[in-house]
Amino acid sequence: MSVPAIVQSRLNGEQVAARVSLGGEDGLYVTKTRTLIYRADGLLSDESVEEYSHDAERIEISEGRRKSSVTLDYGIDGQEKFKVPSNRLYEALHPVLAGVLNAADVTGPDETVKQTYQFSELTLVITSERVVKHVGAAVWDEDYEEFHFADVTALDVEEGSVSSQIIIESAGRPQRIKTPSDQTREVRERIERALLEYHGASSYEEFAREHADPDDHADAEGEASADSDPDADEEADPLAGGGVDPIDANPPELDENGAIVEEEASVTTADRPDDAESVSAAEASDAAAKAAAASASAPESTESAERAERADSESARSQTDQSGDSDEAALTADAADTTDTEDTADAADASGAATAANASAETTDSDGFADSGFEPASSELERDTTEAQLEALTEAVQHQNELLAEQQRTLQKLIDELSRGR
Repeated sequence: MSVPAIVQSRLNGEQVAARVSLGGEDGLYVTKTRTLIYRADGLLSDESVEEYSHDAERIEISEGRRKSSVTLDYGIDGQEKFKVPSNRLYEALHPVLAGVLNAADVTGPDETVKQTYQFSELTLVITSERVVKHVGAAVWDEDYEEFHFADVTALDVEEGSVSSQIIIESAGRPQRIKTPSDQTREVRERIERALLEYHGASSYEEFAREHADPDDHADAEGEASADSDPDADEEADPLAGGGVDPIDANPPELDENGAIVEEEASVTTADRPDDAESVSAAEASDAAAKAAAASASAPESTESAERAERADSESARSQTDQSGDSDEAALTADAADTTDTEDTADAADASGAATAANASAETTDSDGFADSGFEPASSELERDTTEAQLEALTEAVQHQNELLAEQQRTLQKLIDELSRGR
């Protein structure tokens, strides 16, 4: 990480703990006791460094569309404020807040700030050893709550449609942190990672087993032993596993030798004489009906055959007549086509002659103008003048474009410096 020489001269032996780019060459440098704002040489100001002590009682922010401000309140010593680009506000606020918390002894010397969140008036700081919760207009002040990871025994979430609550069980009491639902998962995972790292656990399940209530653990072991005792199951159901089949309520019929008598699958026709007689009568009636229908349809089929023969003969005669008519029509069409072809050829010859006559007339006119001896004046002088004018105009346009590009770069640099809070 490159530190400008003017910033190094103001460190007084301290190490730079964090650096945040503010656009261009400008940057924010955080040490253990101070925050330094570096402004590079620009159109609006020369190279400079501003210092802000971390002995602040409150931190407040004011967000704007392009620029935002961070105000450090030192109580009776007044306030100091610096500006940063709005898109770098929370990136710059995180190390500044960590330095202020460390200077106020809220965090220890070896404790690091993992993540900082601000939800409306709720500020949530996750460190390597605790969760710091503050509710108020300021980002931080002395009115805060903290939950040390040494006292945390469980972590849970109550999900909602708009907002959700993260439940931290600390010292046997649930502590609730309200967060937007779209960021609850991220906050919960950040807290869980810091919690597991603090306790040296590889997973939340391992952490939960180590910090489970001893009474709950004993109850779980008792339930497990009861499940593994087979005698308990036998006492609960004395009939289970006896291996005795129930007695059949309808035993099969046995013959004289003790074998099972099988029932006949169907009843024969001999066992039902009345049904056999009715079936024979029905079959006789159907045969008689079929014979009567065949005799009635015989004359009709003969008449149909005669009508079909007459229709075939009439169709043959009509086809012969139509073939004769078609031959006559074909001869007539051939004659008409021959006549049309001759007329078309005559028309084409007449059109060609007219075109040739017109072309000859045009040639005569042009030859007559050429024979007059008239020649147009030379335009070489005019061409030279036009080329010179175009060359001069091109140079002027190029020069104008260079000036516009330089002005654009100057304006862009000015806008960048203004957006960086100068």
